[in-house]
Amino acid sequence: MSTPSLISWVERHFSLDLPFSRFARNIALLSLAGLVPTLALYVALSPGLWSMLASFEDARSRFLRQIATNGLPVVFAVNAVSLILFARIRAARISWARALAFDVPARIIVFIGLHLVIYPASALAFGSFGGDPVQALRVVFPTLAQSAGFANLSGVYLYATLVSALPLHMALLDMAAKGQGRRQPGLPILISAALVIFAGQAMLLTAVAALISAAL
Repeated sequence: MSTPSLISWVERHFSLDLPFSRFARNIALLSLAGLVPTLALYVALSPGLWSMLASFEDARSRFLRQIATNGLPVVFAVNAVSLILFARIRAARISWARALAFDVPARIIVFIGLHLVIYPASALAFGSFGGDPVQALRVVFPTLAQSAGFANLSGVYLYATLVSALPLHMALLDMAAKGQGRRQPGLPILISAALVIFAGQAMLLTAVAALISAAL
């Protein structure tokens, strides 16, 4: 798929002209498309996890509950930020420079903020973290500090958002090149550059979480 056709495909399914319910449905489907393979990779790379989930119904139930109540909402919300920005860019309602300046902190704030809400809520609703919401809050930042290393489920959620980050960043880079009168970059260059931006965001998230964790 060429750069224009890829961006056009995303634009067609995530346009501000779509009804809200359809736009939200498309974000949910894209979130699942990013979450399922990333989660499968995490399970495959975690020694003993698959056998534990296959053998113990209670462990499988808690695992799936965490994905449903934590993973999917986080991935959906972060993807929504990116795809709304993408739609606004394509509708010429925001410049690529402002979109990029907003995207970097917004994705990190939403990712961290939802964990700060969901962890204590899970403690109260399901008895996670010993049923102690304060303990749940204490583990948020040490957990997120390991996300970029794919060391826990928060890492799964982080990399699952790549499916929305790529088209947004590719569109930003494409517009930046056009704005400077340059030739449109090829698809491999755009993907590589978009991956670099995503990696930078992942490292920044890790650094912020590590600094806050050390300060607490």
